[in-house]
Amino acid sequence: MTGCRITAEWLQNNAIQAVFDAIERDGDVARVVGGAVRNCLLDKPVADIDIATTAAPPIVAERAELAGLKVIPTGVDHGTVTVISNSVAYEITTLREDVETFGRQAKVRFGRDWSEDARRRDFTMNALYCDRSGSIHDPLGGLTDCLERRVRFIGSARDRIREDYLRILRFFRIHAAYGNGEPDPEGLTACVQEREGLRSLSAERIGMEMKRLVVAPLAPQCLSLMEDHGLLEIVTGGVSRIADFAAFRRLAPDVPEVDDPALALAALVGFVDEDVDRLSDRLRLSNSERKRMHTALAVGSELISGGIDPTTADTRKLLYRHGRQASVDGVVLAYLRQSETFPKRDLLKFLGCLRSGEIPEFPVKGRDLLANGIAPGPDVGRALERLESNWIESNFALTQKELIGRI
Repeated sequence: MTGCRITAEWLQNNAIQAVFDAIERDGDVARVVGGAVRNCLLDKPVADIDIATTAAPPIVAERAELAGLKVIPTGVDHGTVTVISNSVAYEITTLREDVETFGRQAKVRFGRDWSEDARRRDFTMNALYCDRSGSIHDPLGGLTDCLERRVRFIGSARDRIREDYLRILRFFRIHAAYGNGEPDPEGLTACVQEREGLRSLSAERIGMEMKRLVVAPLAPQCLSLMEDHGLLEIVTGGVSRIADFAAFRRLAPDVPEVDDPALALAALVGFVDEDVDRLSDRLRLSNSERKRMHTALAVGSELISGGIDPTTADTRKLLYRHGRQASVDGVVLAYLRQSETFPKRDLLKFLGCLRSGEIPEFPVKGRDLLANGIAPGPDVGRALERLESNWIESNFALTQKELIGRI
């Protein structure tokens, strides 16, 4: 990017240029819009690329197919067609304008007015377009907001929120990811005034935003504001550990687990198992996310109750009992409760040992006991438990022969 002109590779490559070639005919125009433009201007990674166009959905589909591109009618009724070019998916949406506004079900019609399309969006920094050559088109003056990292609602903040209450969470999430300094005062005031609208949102939509919010750079500041103004409790249904969560985020980028949403949520609300279950239900988390939170909390609680000292703790016992990921997760959660007296350098050293340490493997199997005279049945299990206990107490030193000799 030179100045305010985008020169990114993703805009110059053959895949997206083929999409422009297909759509821009008979006076129709296509421009990249939203997150890809914003992220490029802010030197952030670009993942999904959305394109806005004056061409109607059937025309987009017809032209793309004639150009040999794959078309998926993902949301034709809402003006959206997905086009696959060189294995890259581009979501292409026809310009729209509101006819009647009543929340998310607003009645819209397709149009050709870029300013009207921009006014339907949430924040000024998301209402930026760029054409195939990289030139920025800024119908609402969002470029300055974007470059100054100011997250500002388009038009009336309360009106934008009442159209979709998820925009409350998006305000905090986008500020946490891209903002600078304090959030926009008008936007913050409107979010606080309309906070009860959060109760009307589905668990899936809230969960999607929260999982992205908790791994953003300014997440501690934004979550603290949400707690101070009564928004966070509506979302989580309970008390949060803001100080612990702030210590958690300070571990970035040295601890990759900080960027895992499930562990981040456990750091935020994990007092007891009931907290994990409540939050998992409220955010409709997956079974694997729920399990990771439970396991991390259990290991962390065990370490706290037993005292954790990275200079003397036996990493091999920790790894053997819990496995590598659970051990790392648990140590991180335990660290949060005593971060003021537990130097970060000691934590990183300890985590390094957990990441590289060999996980001991119990050398005795049930078949070994059967071959040495133990009758099939409960006695095999009891003998294995006893031998395993002896083996762990020996600091994993006893060999298979020595253990079997104790039968």
